[in-house]
Amino acid sequence: MTTDPAEGREVPGRFPRDPGDAEGRPAPVPPTGAPGPAASAPPSPAPPSAAPPSARAREETGTRAEPARQGVSRAGATWTAVIAGLVVFILLVVFFIQNQDMVQVHFLGLIGPVPLGLALFIAAVAGGVLVAIAGAIRIIQLRAAARRARRGTAR
Repeated sequence: MTTDPAEGREVPGRFPRDPGDAEGRPAPVPPTGAPGPAASAPPSPAPPSAAPPSARAREETGTRAEPARQGVSRAGATWTAVIAGLVVFILLVVFFIQNQDMVQVHFLGLIGPVPLGLALFIAAVAGGVLVAIAGAIRIIQLRAAARRARRGTAR
């Protein structure tokens, strides 16, 4: 807590006011290792519109600007996808190693021994293909409906 010299009471989260500042802005905080305000030159009066509004708002609230964050790049996304793919591949290898027992598989009149891990993997891939086909059919239906709606509003 600091004491506000203008009002004579403690104000949480505010810097003490610089007596030379006519607009009542908070005193600047010197960088670490730099001499205090007594050794620095008095601030030159600047018009209120000299600083952009966002800088003035940060100055008044005493907050500092955060460094700009960079967006996701293609290389970063590719790297993440490669790592995820490697993790899935390692899990599949472990799955196949742990499920090497031979089982009899009957499918469309074909009968034969297949390792259990491979049979389960084939079943999972077949299920994924069926879901992808159902999703593709629905996407095609939605696109056709959107195309019809555009043509109907354009006429």
